[in-house]
Amino acid sequence: MIEAIFYKVSTYIQLAFCSLSTLSCASAAEPPNALNLNLPAGFEIKLFAKLETAPRMLAFDKGGNLFVSLANSNQVVMLPDANKDGLAEAAVLISDALNTPHGLAFIGDDLLVANQDGVIKLTKTENRWSAPKPFIRNLPYGHHTVKTIKLGPDNHLYLNVGSSCNVCVEDNPLRATILRYTLEGKAAGALQTLGRHAPNATWASGLRNSQGFAWHPKTGAMFATNNGSDMRSDKKNGKVNDELPPEHFNKIETGKHYGWPYCWGDGKGGMTQDPNFVGEVDFCKTAMPPAITLTSHSTPIGVTFLDKTNFPDEYKNDAILALHGSWNRKQLSGYKLVRVKFNGDNPVEVIDFATGWLNNSKNEAWGRPVDVVTGPDGALYVSDDRANTIYRISYKAK
Repeated sequence: MIEAIFYKVSTYIQLAFCSLSTLSCASAAEPPNALNLNLPAGFEIKLFAKLETAPRMLAFDKGGNLFVSLANSNQVVMLPDANKDGLAEAAVLISDALNTPHGLAFIGDDLLVANQDGVIKLTKTENRWSAPKPFIRNLPYGHHTVKTIKLGPDNHLYLNVGSSCNVCVEDNPLRATILRYTLEGKAAGALQTLGRHAPNATWASGLRNSQGFAWHPKTGAMFATNNGSDMRSDKKNGKVNDELPPEHFNKIETGKHYGWPYCWGDGKGGMTQDPNFVGEVDFCKTAMPPAITLTSHSTPIGVTFLDKTNFPDEYKNDAILALHGSWNRKQLSGYKLVRVKFNGDNPVEVIDFATGWLNNSKNEAWGRPVDVVTGPDGALYVSDDRANTIYRISYKAK
């Protein structure tokens, strides 16, 4: 059904497939916006690659090749564009010996892959990739099991670990966190330990599921998406309110707690207590409120700043977020890309950037954006794990 919907909305696209195992990539020649997606004037979106399994997170290597994690098939592939025509060529399998791979990060020529239970390293020698080697071990998994890893501007690695539940007090302190490690894979969290105490990796906590994060291009401040709890109410034992809680876009600061599972942002710069899951008295007054909120259950995942794109100057201080979309709202939300406008390093407004995956009148969606990343060509690349597609968004100066 998903494939049928996708082909219906891309009627004008003539696809020529190349395949590798369970993978396919597509070369396509279509007029701008043939995908029935809506963007601001001057922008165009085209099909970069079509896969037979769901793409998740994206990363470019130093050579300008796009790497993609395929969590459902335990693979990572490379989608080269050697002739620079904006269309992927044959997919290259990098590894299929993985465990629900998600986040990707390069340290020099080495590729780190965040599996659900830890991080592995792949080393390239004479155009061949090594077998996976353990790099960070024994991470908790299950429920929110996928993990994202990125290299920060401080030359440290950052890694999310989602919660084990919808709303609960975690037994494992690594749950619902962002962790920090050295380039050697050693814990380097906010709390400094001495003597016989094992180093702690926790950088920030109270984050139910922060799958996407990026750093402001001018200040280096870290920002992360976060997915709020489901089936909440604004009253004790009240009916579920689909508008609660709002999703968070957080400015991540060392050692801060961001409220989950006890509270959520009130949209006014403060926090609201969950009336059905109350923690210590006045806890929510001490928790870090979100930098800005988004529509509830829209599931923000990938985020990237636009300083390295070929977009107009007024975009260069802003960020794009991928809203993967809701699963349990009566009226669906998300299923789009939004632009977060910044004043300095403070987000001040959220506006639509790319829409059309969601048909509001029918309350159904044919695509689900996951990740966004800027390519060396200045274009924005977007993964979609429902249409099994990578898109390329570029700006055409008038």
